Amino acid sequence: MDLQEYVDQFDSMTCIMSVEKNADGSYGKMCIEVGNKAYVSSFEKSNDNLIDMPFGNKFVPGQEYTTYIPKDLNFEHFIYNSAVLKKPMHAYIHPDRFDIWFNIFSLPLDFDDPYKCYCTYTQEVSAEINTNQLKNLSSKTTRDVLKACIKLRGTKNFLKTMDEVIEDIRNICKSNFCCIMLTDFKERKCSLLSESAAPEIGRHTLLDFLDDEFIDYAQSWLDTINGSNCLIIKNEQDMAEIKVRNPRWYVSMQSAGIERIALFPLKYNEEVIGFLWATNFDIQETEHIKETLELTTFFIASEIANYQLLQQLEKLSTTDLLTGVNNRNAMNNRVIKIVTGRERMPNAYGVIFADLNGLKTINDGKGHNAGDSLLKNAAAALTTTFKGSDIYRAGGDEFVIISMGISKEILESQIIELRKKENDPEPVSFAIGFYYNENHGDIRAAMRLADARMYEDKRQHYEMHAENRKR
Repeated sequence: MDLQEYVDQFDSMTCIMSVEKNADGSYGKMCIEVGNKAYVSSFEKSNDNLIDMPFGNKFVPGQEYTTYIPKDLNFEHFIYNSAVLKKPMHAYIHPDRFDIWFNIFSLPLDFDDPYKCYCTYTQEVSAEINTNQLKNLSSKTTRDVLKACIKLRGTKNFLKTMDEVIEDIRNICKSNFCCIMLTDFKERKCSLLSESAAPEIGRHTLLDFLDDEFIDYAQSWLDTINGSNCLIIKNEQDMAEIKVRNPRWYVSMQSAGIERIALFPLKYNEEVIGFLWATNFDIQETEHIKETLELTTFFIASEIANYQLLQQLEKLSTTDLLTGVNNRNAMNNRVIKIVTGRERMPNAYGVIFADLNGLKTINDGKGHNAGDSLLKNAAAALTTTFKGSDIYRAGGDEFVIISMGISKEILESQIIELRKKENDPEPVSFAIGFYYNENHGDIRAAMRLADARMYEDKRQHYEMHAENRKR
């Protein structure tokens, strides 16, 4: 068969790919043997999104595909499945390095060559997503994607539902571990959203590994993915490529016993907001995993972004904008949750009322800017002193601290430490009322008693400092 004559019969951009096959089942070079006019023109018209070509932006038959585009393991898996495993292949994708959607097809070709396998590769491109292409998804993929979407859209408990979705995804992948990690590259922070571990691997949580440097791993994943929409490592040959691209991550995976991993960035408005990955998945499910998660992660990322927006709005509604601590609305909501049983209370807890002394005197004598500075200093003093407790600005100069799971002795020592701040270079003085409950008592009663003790402390303060009686 004349390869050029054969490929010229196609109207769409089409080439013939060859794959060197090795006796151990691995593969060697992947080359673009020939291309039709439409395919060759796609390289020669513009090379903005490609790599530097050694032939003056001219297509030369028989070269490795990496001559024209960056090395892409997803592309290699696609071609290998078609050429070597003789599977007709189809995918509808949007690689990050391109601003277009690719509708790609590949058909195996039967050649009598003991060292090479061949397939066609055809691509159609469009600037916008064509939702009609989604009807080509397998029924299995459609079922799994819809199941996740229905759960996410109908949830009233986002975190619980995410746990269910991640459990479903782990089962789809037949993986031993699956999770979603959220990232904030500007703030250099990452956090665990949800995870699922197979029973046979015992206790296994990403929290054991999340530290201040883990964000560097996440940043390196983007470079390793290298402009594709995901990264799937399914065998030793793929892992060898990771050893070259990202040796530190390779060592980490080896030490964790990870032989296979499917890693998908979660993107919203062109920004990576996290990653979903599944480890040691069933290699027989590779194509189904890729097809399912390419679409499912799109919906997951959208739901996460909505959840984060609601969290930010809730934070704005519950944060005191001047001092940065929780506001009175947050305190009232917290008390309601406790009283109605929506938040479990430990048997022992403490409530502290801390009323700032001298605010009115400062406002009247030095102005409200000076008063605002005093309030900020007061909130900072409370935050550094009562670590592990929740701090609320309940009114103009009144703060409330609710402490769960902290002993009475520690809280008493913290109160002593707070009183010492009257002697700081920028002094803050509080009238303090403290109540500690050891018998699971009513928090409203505890707050009333702490408030009464605070007023008694304030009365004693003004007896000693009559000059500040204006508060």
